Parts: sequence; C-alpha cells; structure tokens
Amino acid sequence: MSSTSFYRLLTLGIVAGVLLWLGNGFVQTALFSAREVRPITPRGDLAAFETTAADLFQATAPSVVYIFTEQATRTVFGTERVGRGTGSGFIWDQAGHIITNNHVIASADRVFVRFDSGDTVTASVVGRAPDYDIAILKASVSAASLRPIPVGSSTDLRIGQAVFAIGNPFGLSRTLTTGIVSALGRTLPGQGGRDIEDVIQTDAAINPGNSGGPLLDSAGRLIGVNTAILSETGSYAGIGFAVPVDTVNRIVPQIITRGKPMRPGIGVSVAGEEIAGRMGVKGVILIEVVAGGPAARAGLSGVDRRTQRLGDVIVAVEGQPINTAGELSKRLEKIGIGNTATLTVERDGQRRQVTVDIVDIG
Repeated sequence: MSSTSFYRLLTLGIVAGVLLWLGNGFVQTALFSAREVRPITPRGDLAAFETTAADLFQATAPSVVYIFTEQATRTVFGTERVGRGTGSGFIWDQAGHIITNNHVIASADRVFVRFDSGDTVTASVVGRAPDYDIAILKASVSAASLRPIPVGSSTDLRIGQAVFAIGNPFGLSRTLTTGIVSALGRTLPGQGGRDIEDVIQTDAAINPGNSGGPLLDSAGRLIGVNTAILSETGSYAGIGFAVPVDTVNRIVPQIITRGKPMRPGIGVSVAGEEIAGRMGVKGVILIEVVAGGPAARAGLSGVDRRTQRLGDVIVAVEGQPINTAGELSKRLEKIGIGNTATLTVERDGQRRQVTVDIVDIG
C-alpha cells in the first residue's frame, strides 16, 4: 500500500471517529432520555435506627411546645410590645405545667405557648430556679389535650449512647436532631452564681431556640433539658449541654409547691476558687458566717475583716475532699435539708471535725 493510500485511510478514520464522538451525545439523548414519569424503586423496611428515631418523634413531639415572649417597651409613640425571644419547652403534667429554661423567659412580661396542635395560649410563670436555668410555666388548657413527657433517669447514662433532641431552633418548630452522649459530669455556671453540676454534654445539634427543649434517650424518656451550647458563632458547633433530669425531677415539685427550689446550706458565704488558688489554699474559704446560722452554732468563723486573717477553710464533707463552692453545694444537696453533715475544717494549720445542720437557705 502506498503512503498516499495509508494517509487517506488514516484521515478517513480520524474523521469517522470525530463524527462518532460528536454524534454520541445526540444518539444517547435521543435513545435514553426519560420522557415519562420514572417508576418508583421499592426501598424495603426502614433500618432499625431509622425506625427508632421516627417512632420516638411521633410519640414525643406532642409533648414539646414552642415558647415566644413579649416585653412592654416605651418608645416616642408610647408603650409598645416587642418580641423578646423564642425557645422550647415540654409538658410536665396534666395540670398544664410546662418546663423551659429560665433564660428563655427571663426578660419577658408576657409568655405564650404554642402546642403541637397549633393552639396558642398565654402562660403564667409559676416559679424559677436561676441556679439551674429552669423555669415552670402554667397554661390553662384541657387536661385531656395534654401529653406529659415520659421521665427517665440520668444516673445510669453512658458515654456513647444515642440521644435525641426535639425543639424549635431559629423558630423552626418540631425539629428532631440526633447524636450521642459525648461526656458526663460537666459543670456549667448557673445564673444565680452557683454551678450546675452533673451536666450532660451531647453532640446532637442544639441551636438558639432549642433552649428548654427535651433531651431524650432511645426509649423516648426525658434525660435532660437542653440549656446551652459552646460556640464562637452562637450556632451549633458540636458541643451542647443539658441539665440532668434527676436534678429537674428533684426541684420541679419544689418550684410548683413554693415557687422556688429549696437550697441546702449552712449559713456561710465563701470565696471563689480563683481567690483560693491565688492564695495557695486547698479547700473552700469561709468569707462570712451568718450570725445565728448552723455554721455559727457549730463554731465556724470567716475572714477577720479587721486583720484580713483567714478563718475556717472547709476541706472535706463526710470525709470526701472538696475544693470548690460547687462541690460543697453538691455534697450538701446529697445529704439533704434537715440532716447533719460532718465537715473537716482547717484553721491556722490545724484540722478538726465539726457537725453542722443543713437548712434551707432559699
């Protein structure tokens, strides 16, 4: 074969290839375009974890409410009512008591609750516990229409177990997010100056508006009240916190009965751990002892205001060492109001034990 014939055949091959390549898209479109509704492919049953989440939401969502607030504000045109914020809550009992965060309603003078049915009512504030960021509302609605949330326990939680949050982030109602228990035993500062102990950390998405909503276990039981997030932007960053249900279940009856929780104490004011750290003191420094109170009756004394000399430092409760005011409060709560606690105190390098009554200082 001559070179001329070879190059002619090569050219024809290249041209044919180019034409085939250019026409392939046209042929593919002409032959395979779906010009009718495509048939649905059967999917089969949901996976077990999907069924758990779907069933949990269907069963629990009617117990979760949307909360929004108003406050009267003076303007050049007179007094106007402006929205102050939104949040979440859940039905506690068939008397119409609703649990939410105290910070959700803190600056409001009118509170509204919208139920899963879509009905919206004005709610009254029964009481608050700023130390735990908990508030209780009361809505006058039919008991038959209320579905109290099932209550679980937070004592037997395990890191890694599944959790579910239902709430109203950014005003988007009926939102379910899922995650795990990321850590246990966290401490958060309460609004009243006392730390909230045994806080649950979770990676379930919690955003502004989720505050006051329930954190649930896979059985659909309440295990915590979503209260805070750790984020530089104010939005979800994978770290959220919930007040443990055992704390909630203990203080809510007290708030319903008397408007505030009982606060176990011994009649002292104490220094912060920063001060103790700067002074190189291990324990809880007593700043002042209330005259006639349990600590005073037990012979304890605070800082001498004239000489600034340290008085007693509590270093243990019932033989268990403590270093912070939060640890002291936690130990007194566990012992309980009406009982006595044995304190190990130190003064001038000498240790002694004293017995002190625990009373309600709320």
